Amino acid sequence: MLSLLPAPRSGRPLRVLCLGAHSDDIEIGCGATVLHLLDQLPEVEVYWAVFAAAGQRREEAEAGAAAFLGRAAAAHTRFHDFRDGYFPAEFTRLKDAFEALKGWVEPDLVLTHQRADRHQDHRTLSDLTWNTFRNHLVLGYEIPKYEGDLGNPNLFVPVSPERAQAKITALMEGFASQRSKGWFTPDTFHGLMRLRGIQAASPTGLAEAFYAEKITFLQPG
Repeated sequence: MLSLLPAPRSGRPLRVLCLGAHSDDIEIGCGATVLHLLDQLPEVEVYWAVFAAAGQRREEAEAGAAAFLGRAAAAHTRFHDFRDGYFPAEFTRLKDAFEALKGWVEPDLVLTHQRADRHQDHRTLSDLTWNTFRNHLVLGYEIPKYEGDLGNPNLFVPVSPERAQAKITALMEGFASQRSKGWFTPDTFHGLMRLRGIQAASPTGLAEAFYAEKITFLQPG
């Protein structure tokens, strides 16, 4: 299968914008992919924004970003305190925060929640991402949860066992507030990567999956 490799604009590092509604979303949805990008490409700048990160959850969000961004050429973070579970009711303030993102970064790649996610906060964030970044490569990641909205993604990033394990370790060690939840377990995270690895025919047997709704393949010329 032909692989597509990201390339930065001429003269500067690749810029990746990671967006998550809650403190562990980015890590769950695309943590191994971020590690892979930072290991494989010479220079990557990462912009990391979490929107419901207050109190202990902010501490976890900061620790999560630190665990994944150590190899970035530059790491920029923003943590907001929007109310968990109430994003649709906070739409105006969230819209203002997204407008501010446009002045913060001009990304080459945006990683965010996939559009069919049934969690109200995830769905709101995805909608705002597409409203804000209209001429960008946006990939929607998936989060396993009670709503049962896992679908059939169409873009896969094969990941090594080492990066998969690094992701799982960071999640289990860094997010104590979530460990009481029945689904927040190592086998959940490994199992989903294993399933997507089968789907992608990954040589490692593991992959993270995304929804790529719009991709420009060849430039005119």
